[in-house]
Amino acid sequence: LFRSKMKQIGDIKSYSLDEITDELIGKKGTAERDKLEMEVEESIRAFQIGEAIRKARTEQKMTQAELGERAGVNCSQVSKMENGRNISFQMLGRIFKALGVKTASLDLGTCGKLALW
Repeated sequence: LFRSKMKQIGDIKSYSLDEITDELIGKKGTAERDKLEMEVEESIRAFQIGEAIRKARTEQKMTQAELGERAGVNCSQVSKMENGRNISFQMLGRIFKALGVKTASLDLGTCGKLALW
């Protein structure tokens, strides 16, 4: 299966993580690998946004239901967002405004910053 520089120590064969990743997902620069890496980065960012929402909510000693009521969404939507799922800019604005965050901007690198609200 692995056509790599496998190391063998006694009866145990070992592979580096890079070797396994290259073999199972594709080498860096391939479409499959690039797609997976992009999906992983997006998932990490969504998780971090969810954690920021949870932290701000719990610091204010607010339940998900209370935040949902303030933002005009149901409790399950707050839960999904805190878990990094179903996040949209519209919902982010409603949630963070309900948490008392007055302004937010998106840094678009060389294109500048964009005010979200």
